[in-house]
Amino acid sequence: MPTFTALTTLIERSQAEALGKKLESLDPAPTGVGVFEMEDGSNLWEVGAYFVEAPDDVALAVLAAAYGAKPFVVSELPETDWVAHVRRELHPVEAGRFFVYGSHDAEAVPEGRVALLIEAAMAFGTGHHGTTQGCLEALERLIQAGHEKRNAVDIGCGTAVLALAAAKTWGQPVLASDIDAVAVEVALANVAANGEAGRVACVEAAGFDHSTLRNAAPYDLIFANILKGPLIELAPDVAAHLGTGGHVILSGLLNAQAGDVIAAYEAEGLRLEHRAEIGDWTTLTLIR
Repeated sequence: MPTFTALTTLIERSQAEALGKKLESLDPAPTGVGVFEMEDGSNLWEVGAYFVEAPDDVALAVLAAAYGAKPFVVSELPETDWVAHVRRELHPVEAGRFFVYGSHDAEAVPEGRVALLIEAAMAFGTGHHGTTQGCLEALERLIQAGHEKRNAVDIGCGTAVLALAAAKTWGQPVLASDIDAVAVEVALANVAANGEAGRVACVEAAGFDHSTLRNAAPYDLIFANILKGPLIELAPDVAAHLGTGGHVILSGLLNAQAGDVIAAYEAEGLRLEHRAEIGDWTTLTLIR
């Protein structure tokens, strides 16, 4: 069965989100709609929809004009088993003591490593992206420095790889959250696959907007691997939920965006402890 994509970009987040919602009412209806801030520093928002029937070009043109978007670019994708394709392409990732792998590489897990089984699925954070790897390496630095964290949370957890890494390192309960219901399902599946269902809990929430997350504060370790805009918006909440001496590991930002994020967190009383770059991506470790 063919799959069609329709993509456009906008400047305003509110307009992008409104357009994304409106796309859901098209006929034929899309099977999925996504609204994302682009990660190239352009400050644009991308709106995309997937269809199993060719979308109505006229309806798309009308919507683009109504919401001030560029004309939609419609493409037909080849029939591909994307999960199988990703599994073939993804190789294990090593970050300090952490070894991130898929079930197809189970035989490759070395002795004495913290093994994290993360399957390819519809959620960000397999461990191969520079941001996830950067967060794991930042966690490794905290461990090497002798820190032991007893109350950690992973905001925007994706596949829950960071929450799992913390739970397996210190054997303590860890909370994880994501704004996307699919990501929460994927996270729960990975938690179960790693035998950590009794230790890592995942909830659907935007930031700390969930009673489970608020009631567990203050935290001594907060991960947030998302994007520049949401990271800056989260700064006051992160500071409010972080205990004295606690650490924050942030990523999901381009190297050129790091200064703005650092400034936002320093304004909330946190201090930059470490900054690292992997390719185009920066990971920050801050402390209260």
